[in-house]
Amino acid sequence: MFFDGYGYHGTSFEQTYRCYPASFIEKPQIESGDKIIMPPSALDRLASLHIDYPMLFELRNDAAERISHCGVLEFIAEEGMIYMPYWMMENLLLQEGDIVRVKNVTLPKGTYVKLQPHTKDFLDISNPKAILETTLRNYSCLTTGDSIMVAYNNKKYYIDIIETKPSNAISIIETDCEVDFAPPLDYKEPEKPALSIPQSKATSQVEEDPAENEPKFSPFTGVGRRLDGKPLKQQPAPVSSQGSKDKQPAVANGRGQPSVGSSSQDTARQPQGKLVFGSNVSRAPKEAQKEAGKETKKEQNEKKEEPKFQPFTGKKYSLKG
Repeated sequence: MFFDGYGYHGTSFEQTYRCYPASFIEKPQIESGDKIIMPPSALDRLASLHIDYPMLFELRNDAAERISHCGVLEFIAEEGMIYMPYWMMENLLLQEGDIVRVKNVTLPKGTYVKLQPHTKDFLDISNPKAILETTLRNYSCLTTGDSIMVAYNNKKYYIDIIETKPSNAISIIETDCEVDFAPPLDYKEPEKPALSIPQSKATSQVEEDPAENEPKFSPFTGVGRRLDGKPLKQQPAPVSSQGSKDKQPAVANGRGQPSVGSSSQDTARQPQGKLVFGSNVSRAPKEAQKEAGKETKKEQNEKKEEPKFQPFTGKKYSLKG
């Protein structure tokens, strides 16, 4: 007969007892393991059966429908009574004097077990792996759903059995078992600081596209004028918007002087060939044109009378003397 991965061989041992904690007998060492103390009559019955060693038992609380497993330490209890660790009574929801059913079983050797401490201070122990290995030497088997107790440095640590393989109850006697830990029950993950999300390239391109569609600023789009009123011999080349900040178009006149450019608004206000300052802006355009014509004639006469400029008319000297 097989049940949930383990079987009962031959005529099985099954008996009901009243359970009491280890404090009722001078055997405090059983608190650090999973072994119980049974009466001598149980040993006589087990010896007459063909059972597997080491002896392993199933403990069942029919009232609460709780099951656990254990080993046996001695057969010195009073008849009709068994003594067990108090943490095992808590797992089975048993009180002092409650009825528990004991049955011998054969469990497979464990290959994997996953543990979860109740508190994170168990991980603060200098070497929790070594402490756990030392404690589990006092255990015969592990059952999924149980909470075992690990005593260290006058302090009790409770650990839940979350998972066992290959069955929900395994034997850990003389076996290599892989042990894995889950985060403690009171463990909280540290809060991550809020990170500023950088703008993606797509959004930056979307923001730049409207700026490219806007009309570009084109300076110096007006017509150049000479101060002497003469027509321009060479039209100024169009200036790109990139070079408008650093360079300005200049047109050479007959005497090698650059002409002054003005905007279209200024040309509409100013008379041809004349710079207007202050109150001259309010003059009528006809009067301004007449005065401009007179001044241009005077300037032409003055230019004819002036002698031509002759550069480098002095003597030359040598630096050697």
